[in-house]
Amino acid sequence: MSEMDFSGTTEISDEGIKKHFKSLEPWEALFELAWNGLDARAGTVSVDVVENEIGGVERVVVLDDGDGIDIENVKDNFGKFNDSAKKEDAAQHGLHGRGRLAFHRLCHSATWHTRSKNGDAEIHVSGSNIKKYNGKRIERNAQHSRLSKVETGTCVELHNFHENLPLPAKLQQVFSTEFGWFLALNPQRHVLLNGTSVHVPSHETVRREIEVGKFVFDVTTIRWDERPSSEKSYIYLLDSDGTTRHKQLSSFNLKANFFTSIYVKSAWADGFESEGKSLFSEGNTTTDSDEWRKLTKGVNELVQEVYDEFLRKYVNAEISKYVDEGIFPSYTGMEASYAEWRTENAKSLVRMIYMADPTVMNSLNKKQKKIIVRLLDRIAVSNENDALFEILNGVLDLDDLSVRRLSNQLKYTQLENIISTIEVLQQRQTAVHKLRELMNSHYQSVLETPDLQQIIENNTWLFGSRYETIGAEEDTFTRIAKNLRDTVPTINAVDSDDVEEAATLPGATKQTDLFLARKIPTFDSFGKQIYRCIVVEIKRPGISLNLKHLQQLDGYANIIKKHPEFSSEHMHFELILLGRKISGADMEIASRMRGQIAKGEMGLVSDDERMKRYVLNWYTLLDGFELSNGHILQQLKLRRDDLSALTKDELVADLQTS
Repeated sequence: MSEMDFSGTTEISDEGIKKHFKSLEPWEALFELAWNGLDARAGTVSVDVVENEIGGVERVVVLDDGDGIDIENVKDNFGKFNDSAKKEDAAQHGLHGRGRLAFHRLCHSATWHTRSKNGDAEIHVSGSNIKKYNGKRIERNAQHSRLSKVETGTCVELHNFHENLPLPAKLQQVFSTEFGWFLALNPQRHVLLNGTSVHVPSHETVRREIEVGKFVFDVTTIRWDERPSSEKSYIYLLDSDGTTRHKQLSSFNLKANFFTSIYVKSAWADGFESEGKSLFSEGNTTTDSDEWRKLTKGVNELVQEVYDEFLRKYVNAEISKYVDEGIFPSYTGMEASYAEWRTENAKSLVRMIYMADPTVMNSLNKKQKKIIVRLLDRIAVSNENDALFEILNGVLDLDDLSVRRLSNQLKYTQLENIISTIEVLQQRQTAVHKLRELMNSHYQSVLETPDLQQIIENNTWLFGSRYETIGAEEDTFTRIAKNLRDTVPTINAVDSDDVEEAATLPGATKQTDLFLARKIPTFDSFGKQIYRCIVVEIKRPGISLNLKHLQQLDGYANIIKKHPEFSSEHMHFELILLGRKISGADMEIASRMRGQIAKGEMGLVSDDERMKRYVLNWYTLLDGFELSNGHILQQLKLRRDDLSALTKDELVADLQTS
């Protein structure tokens, strides 16, 4: 061997080398080569992928302007494996001295062209005999053209590819994930991919100064949206020049979906030593010093704040996914306010579990989540709260604060349930009392369309628990439904047969009917998504409902059935005719109701496919509320105020207030 030749072998077998890279993605070999350049103090590392005429990879060139490979000590770089000269430097990535040989996952051969302070050289390694390296010194003028303009640096060329690389956009993304944390720490350094700078990936940054004794530490916490591919959550200690003097794992390193890089910069680190005495004569700047212990305590408190804020956002996003996927119960048949309270309570319980341990439900599929959430919901409003607390406390890894939160959440669930129910019943009994006064004392002069419409929209619970807040109008559906309604013969006519007493006829003709129409997305009894189309025809309070009005309802139903816009199988209609009372002389409405009595629905007069019709009167609605809640109302003994002194306008204004 001539003195120009410095070939040799790595101190491990071919099989041993390849075993180390078995789980490595092929493109990650490029990461290792780029890291080698950065570890060699390169300011810029460029990775260029050269394709052939058919779009395949012909070669890859990785160029850096670092220190180059020291050919005087080449054995330290190519002759050892899992043992590197870099291992004492906290700023280095390649701690095991093996990354250079990862190329075999991507291609069959690699050549290093390098220039260092000790001269120029070429080193070649073949994937078929990867433990052997062939190196030789070369003259400066024989060096690779990519290195002609640098004093030191390395250019690695890869050839004979047996694996494909991702598309450029994907490759840019994985490079960003791999190097983003380093580029954030070292903004003066650059990694280029096909001439484009690799960007720092999406993140949130929190900065704070922490004073320890006479020293000030500038702390920057970066929370990454995605986990850096080869980097754990570290605390980096930087000196005044920005050189990394020490790094250690953060205590938040294993938090699920939480990835951070914490950079601490201070003049205190200028004399830092990982072991032993400081370079300063006045004291220690080591990890055993009081300053370091106080600093890490302050850093951990800062990162805890970042984590708490992240966890709140993360949990809220998970809760939203649960809602979109239908994980929470629907509480069908429950009174709307109680159902809303149950929903919020179930969300709070799931939120609390996620806050205690974000991983506990991540591995569950949709069906499993439904089962767990619904069991939790049922137990939470039962008499088994204590048992639920014991189970969760025994299964979850809870700290003291989380234990107290869980205990309080379950402790007050039933109390909040009772308070919420009482408040709702109080408000609704008052509304019923005022509506009854309107119907008894002011029916001849009250309830113009704007007044009654808002009263109905604020009190849709009167129609039953399944009628939640109807919501805002949907212009197209409402307009078509109203136009069809107006085609029903004599729909707005009032004659003497429509009033109980002839003296009330003039007042009734001055009043107007009220028409409400809403289309609400919901689910049928089989879980299929449908539109629930609710149409409410409220006759002016001065008239009594009779056969004519029932025939108008039937005629309107037939018009809807024939209209093309409403022929969709996904549209289910509920037509409701509501008046102050049903005429004492009418027999047909009562007969139709008796025919549907087996269905158990108040006021039902017809039940066709996708079409139900109801006839209701105000007193039936008001009595229905008091009967269904009679036991609780009796126990609460809510006081009924004398409303006789209130004017019509005062009663209407109160009822229109949500």
